[in-house]
Amino acid sequence: MNLLDLLTPGSIRAPLNADDKKGVIHELVDLLVSEGKVEDGSSLKEAVWTREQTRTTGIGHGLAIPHGKCAGLSGLAMAIGKPAEPMDFEAIDGQPVRLVVLLASPPDRTSDHIQALARVSRLMTSEAFRSKVYDAEGPDAIYELIEAQEAG
Repeated sequence: MNLLDLLTPGSIRAPLNADDKKGVIHELVDLLVSEGKVEDGSSLKEAVWTREQTRTTGIGHGLAIPHGKCAGLSGLAMAIGKPAEPMDFEAIDGQPVRLVVLLASPPDRTSDHIQALARVSRLMTSEAFRSKVYDAEGPDAIYELIEAQEAG
């Protein structure tokens, strides 16, 4: 799975305007709506927030991957946001989050959904890559870092 199939420079916001968990999720969903990747933003917001209430998606090392499944999506979609300041996302390691990767998928694409989550997790396990992304200034810089990784 290549993340560039799911991500465009226009679906990255750095810095984010929101400074709380729910606000960040809403801002990233709105970004996907404005990019034409999601039609029903309110249903996706509800799906992602409901999932987040079940168990935090703050997976540690400064990363959160909120995700949800929603009818009406033609395929998987991804948005990335970098908080203006590291923020509390109730991460499992108790550390503030420095990057939020939101993943949305149709209900019938479970395998692709899992592959995309795994790909993001694998990419972000590299401390050197994480540092570069956390230090990146603006959406284009973040996209170029991911592009270079995916070109492999």
